[in-house]
Amino acid sequence: MLQAFLRHVRRFPWVTNVTLYGCLFAGGDLVHQWFSSRDRMDWRQTRNVAVVAFTFHGNFNFFWMRLLERRFPGNSAGMVMKKLFLDQTTAAPLATSVFYTGVSFLEGKEDILEDWREKFLNTYKTGLMFWPFMQLLNFALVPLYVRTTFTGCCAFVWATFLCFSRQTGDGTAGAALAWMFPPEEDAAEQAKEKAEPKLQVEQAAASRPVK
Repeated sequence: MLQAFLRHVRRFPWVTNVTLYGCLFAGGDLVHQWFSSRDRMDWRQTRNVAVVAFTFHGNFNFFWMRLLERRFPGNSAGMVMKKLFLDQTTAAPLATSVFYTGVSFLEGKEDILEDWREKFLNTYKTGLMFWPFMQLLNFALVPLYVRTTFTGCCAFVWATFLCFSRQTGDGTAGAALAWMFPPEEDAAEQAKEKAEPKLQVEQAAASRPVK
């Protein structure tokens, strides 16, 4: 199956890489909503994230990887470090900015720069604790024709963090960890809030007269 997949990527590199990237990025929003224990999925939010991922992030990453490889070919230490430096100083801030402003635009916000102003710097700093290591592996070990797919796998995790940061976080890793692993008191309070609607339904059903 792996060989068949790789043959498909070689034959249709753009379509396969961009599609997988977009799906994985949008999947990060679904994981964010699942971790947030929402009673109902906000499919409009997922659609907005998917639109930004498919129209910009996937396509940009596909051509960006090829541009870097053409300018700095090979996987020697020097070439890898040059690609890594350019990626983190150019592509990373651009991709983060497009996410915040693009999703805000699709949601119809009056000030599409609000989230960017408040959270960009923290988000970029957090990204420097994650992306350099992922892209080092990408540039050093992954063949060019699947680099966007590999980036998409990493972006699945990153998109979960971005969606959290945009909704309720501040762009810091500490806020994300506190959200994923809340203190016991907060976890108990959340469990109580989730249980209350169910308890109210059961009480209403029990209070109905039996015919």
